[in-house]
Amino acid sequence: MRAWQVPAFGSKPILSEIAEPIPAKGELVLRVEAVGLNFADMLAIEGKYQVRQTPPFVPGMEVSGVVERLGPETAGPAPGTAVLATCAAGALAERIRLPASRVSPVPAEMGFAEAAGFPIAYGTSHLALTHKARLQPGETLFVTGAAGGVGLTAVEIGKRLGARVLASARGDARLAVAREAGADVLIDSDAPDLKDRLRAEGGVDVVYDAVGGPAFDAAMRACRPDGRLLAIGFASGEVPQIPANILLVKNLTVSGFWYGGYETHAPDLVSASMAELLRWRAEGLIRPHVSHVLPFDAFPEGLALLRERKATGKVVIRVGQEP
Repeated sequence: MRAWQVPAFGSKPILSEIAEPIPAKGELVLRVEAVGLNFADMLAIEGKYQVRQTPPFVPGMEVSGVVERLGPETAGPAPGTAVLATCAAGALAERIRLPASRVSPVPAEMGFAEAAGFPIAYGTSHLALTHKARLQPGETLFVTGAAGGVGLTAVEIGKRLGARVLASARGDARLAVAREAGADVLIDSDAPDLKDRLRAEGGVDVVYDAVGGPAFDAAMRACRPDGRLLAIGFASGEVPQIPANILLVKNLTVSGFWYGGYETHAPDLVSASMAELLRWRAEGLIRPHVSHVLPFDAFPEGLALLRERKATGKVVIRVGQEP
């Protein structure tokens, strides 16, 4: 089968022919239809992600497709079922082997492209805002990188949870996407004096930061007492250094959040979160945004869209031919 492989950390992925997977007990083989791309894929290729694969490896962490084959003594889901899933790696191939317990049925109204870009971004924002930050109705949520994959879902879920959402992104076009997702206040990330702007809006109860850099510090200084800050990622390349004296004086809480860690040590929590998200999607309460769907051969171009911040929402790679 065809698969993209990373021959060595930092090298360009190569489209290769590799052996098809064989499922063991409790596993299934999925015929891959689509793969969602994430900033974490770039880190994994460079060998900088939290979990390092052993080269050569197949990248890709979220996937949708059709169950093709079950391993021995595996009850289901039945072959022919459309499912979505996350994985540590391996999605950018025509087939992938997965634990049967890790897949979720795709709602009838959701296409494969949308399903492939759903679990990581929505799962991250839902668990971070509900479980970690315990965002409450009427609170003010500030989201950095609000037009990106996870940021846009944070805007949408924040509104769904009853918060007032302040959204930061670069340029009018990206801010318009955040507005469409429900943002109440739009802030250009290139504008000066972010701290003063946030304070002028009455301050912030919860910060959802996937960018890092100076924006984290400005948001922290604009937090209300008992504010909660979520460190989701560092797309800017700059990891914030946190002055503990400010945390003390304002009784602030800073929490790191890595979705993959919860999949390992709290799988039941992840399953319940995903079930609620898929229910919201089935009821039309959330609307996933996919800005680009590219063919399998164009995986490098998809990474470039993320690297150069030319995409909004999700970039998806089409592997199969079904809609």
